[in-house]
Order: sequence, then C-alpha cells, then structure tokens
Amino acid sequence: MTVVLSGARPPRASAVSASLAFGWRSLLKIRHLPEQLADAILLPVLFTVLFTYLFGGAFAGSTSRYLNFLLPGTLVMTVLLVTVYSGLGLNTDLTRGVLDRFRALPIWQPALIVGGLLGDAGRYLLSAGLVIGLGLAMGFRPDGGVVGVLLAVALILVFAFSLSWVWTTLGLLLRSPQSVTMVSFLVQFPLTFASNVFVDPATMPGWLQAFVDANPVSHLVSTERALMQGTASAGQVGGVLVAAAALVAVFAPITMYLYRRKP
Repeated sequence: MTVVLSGARPPRASAVSASLAFGWRSLLKIRHLPEQLADAILLPVLFTVLFTYLFGGAFAGSTSRYLNFLLPGTLVMTVLLVTVYSGLGLNTDLTRGVLDRFRALPIWQPALIVGGLLGDAGRYLLSAGLVIGLGLAMGFRPDGGVVGVLLAVALILVFAFSLSWVWTTLGLLLRSPQSVTMVSFLVQFPLTFASNVFVDPATMPGWLQAFVDANPVSHLVSTERALMQGTASAGQVGGVLVAAAALVAVFAPITMYLYRRKP
C-alpha cells in the first residue's frame, strides 16, 4: 500500500518546542491528579502558620518577630521538599514503560526531562507564592521590600531546578516511586530540620552547631534572609549560584546517561 502525503512533511520539533510540550504535559498531569498539589499547598500552611504560632512566643518573644526570622527558612524548606516530584514523575514513566515510547521519538532526547523540570517549576512557584502570601497576611514585612522578596524567590527557584536533577538521577536508578520518596525523606529531612530554619545555631550544643553551620541548607536560608532584609552580599548569592551550577554539572550528565542507557 502506498502512502500519499497530502503536503510537506512537518518539520522536526526544536529542542525548545519539545521541552515546552513536555512541560505542558507535566502541568496536565497535575490537572488530572490534583492530589499531587497536596504537598505544595499543605507544606506552606504547616510550616509557616503552625510553626509561627506554636514556637513564636517561646523562641522570639512574639509571633511577629519570629515570623520575620522563620519565613525565609520555611520558603526554602517548602520548595526543597517539593522538588522530589521531578524524580517521582520520571520513575513513574519508567516503571509504566512510557519512557521507552518517548525515547523512540525523533525529538531532542533531553526534552522529556528538561520539560518535566520546567513544568515542576510551576509547583515550586505555587509553594513559594503561598509562603509569601501567608506571611504577608500574618504581618511579615521584610526590610528588603518587594525587590528583596522577588530576588529571594528567584534564587530559590534556580536552586530548586538544580536540585531536581539529583532526584531525576535517583528516579532512573531506583525501582519504584516509593523508593524515591523514601530516599528523599532520608536525605532532605535531616538537612532541612538540622539547619538554621527554625532557630539560631548559636543556641545549639557545639557539636550540633558545627553540623548546622556546615549544612548547605543553612547557607541557602541565610542568603534568603539576607535578600529579604536587603543585606545580601554578592558573595552569598554567588555561592548559592555556584552550588546550583555544580549540581547541574554533576547530575544532569548522569541523568542523561542513565536515560539513554536504561533498558
């Protein structure tokens, strides 16, 4: 049987258009599975509202004073915990056999992963917006003003994008979505809770203070606080950007290698 083309062959999708298509697919998955937004919505409420009113009086003498200290930390904590969905989505596609179909398409191969990460950025932005919105409603008034808050949100989005490559690597290495969730829990919870998110490390025992001071999450939170207060230095911001670039430089090639070689 002869197949007759009625017109010119459609051009091959560019890297940008293919990535945007997969990003839209990621957003559509949220539309059909709205429960995936539970963490993005509940974590900001839990960490920002509950922790402020539970510990504000004990830790800082007033909830308003504690909120100014806490909110940049809950912003970091909330967004970082949500980044695991990048690995979960990829692992789900892998276990269901969808990955094989996409790898057979004549498209720019990294588009599936890059597009998925771009789609997940919407989830990060939602969490960040909820943290900031709740904080403003509760009386958060940063000295850095609107510019400082926007810069802080932009920085955490950049870092979250880079951290997501760690979970895509694990999503291709581990056997099930449950394994990805468990590993992320074991890694992220000690790093986020044993940091300067909730209290000043100066109040901690010496051995714990040494760990908190060396914790990369603490450095990220300190930079977020400095941006929101208008006191951030180029060195602080540059350090976070260098760390983000290092994560991408290490884990993006590993992810793509596993993606191409996965049977």
